[in-house]
Amino acid sequence: MAFPAGFGWAAATAAYQVEGGWDADGKGPCVWDIFTHQGGERVFKNQTGDVACGSYTLWEEDLKCIKQLGLTHYRFSLSWSRLLPDGTTGFINQKAIQLDKVNLQVYCAWSLLDNFEWNQGYSSRFGLFHVDFEDPARPRVPYTSAKEYAKIIRNNGLEAHL
Repeated sequence: MAFPAGFGWAAATAAYQVEGGWDADGKGPCVWDIFTHQGGERVFKNQTGDVACGSYTLWEEDLKCIKQLGLTHYRFSLSWSRLLPDGTTGFINQKAIQLDKVNLQVYCAWSLLDNFEWNQGYSSRFGLFHVDFEDPARPRVPYTSAKEYAKIIRNNGLEAHL
């Protein structure tokens, strides 16, 4: 079977599993940092994402892997807590948005609808929209994060905050 001409080949990473640099360059703690740093029997061998695969500092090695595979697309994941260390757009980590000649084509919010936070026993929800699971119509109500993300899109970036 042959794929159509121009078919795109891609791979993706998830920030916490590969990024590392958990407290480097102004990054704030994410929920997984807090969860894994509590120790105990929570995580296999008490592992954390402090270093993970080290992609934060070894990105050039990752780029070699991408080229070696011949990928046409790559979805890079950056921790929200690196971009917005206090969880708001009140402080944007400038180090996180220095693109250094990266040809950034798309930004994708990870979670459109409610997800559940594992370490909170599924009681803590996050995403851009709240879903009312008690209502059979499953209405969506925007969180503050949705409003902030829409503002970033309207401004075509973070210019209004710089």
